Amino acid sequence: MAASRAAPPRRRPRLLLPLLPLLLLPAPSDGLGHSAELAFAVEPSDDIAVPGQPVMLGCKVEGIPPVRITWRKNGVELADSTHSTVLANGSLMIRHFLLDGGGSPSDEGDYECVAQNRFGLVVSRKARIQAATMSDFHVHPQATVGEEGGVARFQCQIHGLPKPLITWEKNRVPIDTDNERYTLLPKGVLQITGLRAEDSGVFHCVASNIASVRVSHGARLTVTGSGSGAYKEPTILVGPENLTLTVHQTAVLECVATGNPRPIVSWSRLDGRPIGVEGIQVLGTGNLIISDVTVQHSGVYVCAANRPGTRVRRTAQGRLVVQAPAEFVQHPQSISRPVGTTAMFTCQAQGEPPPHVTWLKNGRVLGPGGHVRLKNNNSTLTISGIGPEDEAIYQCVAENSAGSSQASARLTVLWAEGLPGPPLNVQAVSVSSTEVRVSWTEPLVNTREIIGYVLHIRKAADPPELEYQEAVSKSTFQHLVSDLEPSTAYSFYIKAYTPRGASSASAPTLVSTLGEAPAPPPLSVRVLGSSTLQLLWEPWPRLAQHEGGFKLFYRPASKASFTGPILLPGAVSSYNLSQLDPTAVYEVKLLAYNQHGDGNATVRFVSLRGAAERTALSPPCDCRKEEATNQTSTTGIVIGIHIGVTCIIFCVLFLLFGQRGRVLLCKDVENQLSPPQGPRSQRDPGILALNGAGRAERAQLGRDGKRVDVKELEQLFPRAGAVQPHPRPTDPEAPALCEETQLSMLPLQGFSLLEEMPLEALPPQDVGPGLLSEGPAAQPAPSGP
Repeated sequence: MAASRAAPPRRRPRLLLPLLPLLLLPAPSDGLGHSAELAFAVEPSDDIAVPGQPVMLGCKVEGIPPVRITWRKNGVELADSTHSTVLANGSLMIRHFLLDGGGSPSDEGDYECVAQNRFGLVVSRKARIQAATMSDFHVHPQATVGEEGGVARFQCQIHGLPKPLITWEKNRVPIDTDNERYTLLPKGVLQITGLRAEDSGVFHCVASNIASVRVSHGARLTVTGSGSGAYKEPTILVGPENLTLTVHQTAVLECVATGNPRPIVSWSRLDGRPIGVEGIQVLGTGNLIISDVTVQHSGVYVCAANRPGTRVRRTAQGRLVVQAPAEFVQHPQSISRPVGTTAMFTCQAQGEPPPHVTWLKNGRVLGPGGHVRLKNNNSTLTISGIGPEDEAIYQCVAENSAGSSQASARLTVLWAEGLPGPPLNVQAVSVSSTEVRVSWTEPLVNTREIIGYVLHIRKAADPPELEYQEAVSKSTFQHLVSDLEPSTAYSFYIKAYTPRGASSASAPTLVSTLGEAPAPPPLSVRVLGSSTLQLLWEPWPRLAQHEGGFKLFYRPASKASFTGPILLPGAVSSYNLSQLDPTAVYEVKLLAYNQHGDGNATVRFVSLRGAAERTALSPPCDCRKEEATNQTSTTGIVIGIHIGVTCIIFCVLFLLFGQRGRVLLCKDVENQLSPPQGPRSQRDPGILALNGAGRAERAQLGRDGKRVDVKELEQLFPRAGAVQPHPRPTDPEAPALCEETQLSMLPLQGFSLLEEMPLEALPPQDVGPGLLSEGPAAQPAPSGP
């Protein structure tokens, strides 16, 4: 079977230009994202109840009457009874709060107020009701011994709801809270600074709340005589603890330090940000109190105890985490949309930790599926192809560990009278591998105002948002959909449009496009050796899904028949042909096939002649590693070039500076060996050093009376016109004449200077022909720097 054209690329959804203006009418709203038809004015809040006492949960609803209010406990509707009653204003009254036991269920749980009218249903935030409790002390204060002027600390811990109030007694009498030396921390800590003998006694911790009162064991404080007054390193007895609070609560970060002299306690944040001053106070000698905490107060706090006048200090740190209940940044807005269009609600909430957002439709959880989509972490709700059944009140509920919040909006579906019914008898027939013909008949009623039809097209496996549409004139009852993918299932449905709106959608119909033989696969051939070829192509995993694969044929070009077919799976992408004739030209043919037949073949011709010689010089390689090898070889070549260039540069610099050094050396010697010119008073007090000898070294030579070997100088630096005994002009190591060298002018500051030795001072035998050279006279050297 001949192969048809290759499968087209995935088609992008096409937007339909509207056939009529959409009626985007806003629904009434209270300006806060709440539907004016039904909204909460007061919602229930969390509470702690005393067993046996009454509990009242508030709820107030505003909306178009009649409004029915009910309550749910843990998601189950509560029935009116003598135990709990819904009052006329919507509040819930529990006459006698019960705990587990006695055969009656506990009243603890999560309560929701539910309001409903003809427009829809809304559910309030969850209010958690817990019973007031008081446990026994799990940490009692311990006896303490302290020195006069020192620090004493007592602590007790107890759990309760609500959080117990902690007070302290000394010898069964409440302590004097006006005493500045006594510091009471809300978490159950008593600190006494500047201890005195009268502070001795027995201390008790007293915890109380609406549930009960508890008194701890007694702990005795013994104050001994004053200390020796010796120096003591600063020490932090108790540092700040890690705290997790909710906004608007108070954070207490404790820090108790001792030492002699008494250390200075300071606070800072580990991240370097300032702590601030608003709502900040230091309690006692170093406890940090932060009132009305916010999320910005979260961080690591460092307590430092510094020895006065020094940098000696000790530190301790604790982390403060401030949580914030969910609150809305953007409320959903009530909207009105014509039937068949798309409605979208947006709801954005913030909190710490970040809240989770869920959606409710008339009080029931709404999840994605069908024509409902949730995007952007559930912050966007999209309902496509809306109908009368989608008209409801939608709620956005944001919740985290610190609390929850809700906002509601209403969707009104506009349904004009006299709209046509849905198109009938929708049928889809596959014409080819890329085309489907869809046909239908007119609706039964209200057809005179129809201005056209819209065909909605989507792959059956795709989500609804990938649907696209094609418009059809009102006189056409069939449409050819093209550019589809072979062997793919598609869904089609149709709507009829009038100037007043669209009809409801027809029943969807499914059909699959016809299959086709695969297109020719791309094929490349590589010679691996004198008798081996490697064939490469792209794998087609879809062939395996359609009972397909590849067929390979090959033959010498001089022969009439092919060897093959060699059947290969669709996931294979290479194959090696070996034991071939090194002198022959081969024809290779590769085609793909599936249940619809064989596709067109890709043909390649390749010659193996001369491969034997190439193989001898370069043995076969693993072609799959060739790319990595080429990259490695290229890298080596680049490195080699860089090294070579660097060597050349260093050689040139070496030759250049070596030549300059030799020239300057020659010039220096000439200056020293030339007779002085002009009066003695005009001569330079110093001459250039020979071979870098310093002034001190030359002076030492003069004092030691060492003679200058003139013959040695003449051998190293012959006079102009002198004949070398063994001239070797081609020897690169032979010294060149100074006259034959191009001199380079360099600043003399780079050379050392020696004090001039007058010729008169030299012994007569030291004044030889080498010093009275016939060469050009040396100019006086400039004065030293």
